[in-house]
Formats: sequence, structure tokens, C-alpha cells
Amino acid sequence: MNVRVGGLELGGTKTVVAIGTADGAVMEEFRYPTTNPEETLTIAAEWWRQRGPLAKIGIAAFGPIRLQRHARDFGTLLRTPKTAWQGFSLAKFFRERFPESLLCIDTDVNAALLGELQCGAARGMRNVIYVTVGTGIGAGIFCEGNLVYGTLHPEFGHLRVPRHRDDSFVGACPFHRDCLEGLASGPAMEQRWGLAGNLLPLHHAAWEMEAWYLAQGIYSACTLLTPEIILLGGGVSQQEGLHDRVAALLDDLGNGYFETYASRIRRPALDQQAGIVGALLLS
Repeated sequence: MNVRVGGLELGGTKTVVAIGTADGAVMEEFRYPTTNPEETLTIAAEWWRQRGPLAKIGIAAFGPIRLQRHARDFGTLLRTPKTAWQGFSLAKFFRERFPESLLCIDTDVNAALLGELQCGAARGMRNVIYVTVGTGIGAGIFCEGNLVYGTLHPEFGHLRVPRHRDDSFVGACPFHRDCLEGLASGPAMEQRWGLAGNLLPLHHAAWEMEAWYLAQGIYSACTLLTPEIILLGGGVSQQEGLHDRVAALLDDLGNGYFETYASRIRRPALDQQAGIVGALLLS
């Protein structure tokens, strides 16, 4: 019988807290806005306490975050654009409140990738890229059966990409201005066009430009790892037709040199549940 575990998906805009089982089954969840660290995490901690003890807790967080298990600042958020969270230790917060629970921490996109590998569109595969586009842009990379890490997790959103010929927007990233995240994240779209992506019409020029930037970034990732599939998720990716636009541009960029990638762009099978399922699996 699976033990009860807690999962937390800490996103830039929303937070999801859940209880479930270590095989990724969600028993109950609660979604609410991400604000400051103490307020956001206290809501999760109290929600768990009301539902009884947890053997394990999996935290899937936005980054950058220190993930080296033996680092003194393990579980600490680094130079994130969300300045209120810089230097905040998720590990310290939850270890103090749940000392009897085994704690595991990873990025939100790695957790979503893990969810798809175990329960979704990437089951049985050994080389997968998961890209998420929302408040930020991130990627999880699964290479020959292992999640990829260096001294930091992959920072796909901060790739430098060529500018679209019609784009004069300075960029939204506070560190690099016109990196991929600065040009194609949800906040970048809203700052450039004056409307959030979900309010922009289907045939607005924004979507051709968005697909162009995402294709540039994904193409760069594919030249390093030739994946079996590329999962494109996150709130922005839900726009109708965006996957098809990106797929067509990927093959244009390859110009016949690489195997076709158009057929490998997929939607996450778990959709918006991928992150919280992955957080439970982390435990």
C-alpha cells in the first residue's frame, strides 16, 4: 500500500498543494496565487497539517534553485526575477515544520517531465525535452535515462536567441533583457503587446513571433540532445495552433540536416497536472 505523501508545485504565478501517493496519484489538491514566501508556503504547510501526517514531501519549485544535495544552501532560491524569494530556503522552511517527513526538492519543469515519464506522454522513452512557457521559460532534459544537471539545473529560458526581424521590444528579463525568457515568456508577451497572451486573438501577429522564438530555443536544445519527443507545456503553450507553428518552424531551421522534429512536438498528456503529479513522484 502506498504511503501518504505531500506534493507542492511552486510556480511564478500559482501554487498547487496536494496529498497523494508516491506513484503520482493525486487524492486532493488546492490551487492558490503565489505571493511572498512566508504567506505562500504557510498556506501549504497548514493545508497539509489539517490532513494528517505525511511520510514524504516533494517540492517542485521555480528557479533558479540550488539542487546539489550536499551544498550548504541546498533548496535555496538563487537570483530569481521574483526578488522577494531570492535567498529563501525552501529546505529550511519545510524541515523546521515537518522534521519527520523525507523532503525532496527539484525544479517545477523537472517534476513535470518526471510526471510525463512515469504517467504521461514520455513513458518508456530515454531522451526527452520538456519545455514550459508561462511566467518564465524553463526546460527539463532527460538523457539516456537520467535527468540532466550540472552545478545548476538547465537554464533554458536564458538562452540567447536571434531577434525576430519585426521585433523592437527591449526584453522583459531583468538580467539579460532579450534572452528567450525575456522575449517569449508570458510577461514578455504582455509587455510587448499590451495584453496577456490569453486575450490576444488567434491570428494576432504575436503568435507568429512567439512560435518563431520558441522554435529558435527548442532547435538549439535539439542540436545538443536529439530527443525522441519534445513536450511543450505551460500556460502560454495552450494557445490553439501554437504547437503546429513551432513544429513547422523547427523543420525549416533544420533545413534537412537533422531528422524531422515536426512530428516530435507533443502536448503533455497530463496537461496542467504534470507538475503536481511530478511533485508527488519526487517523494
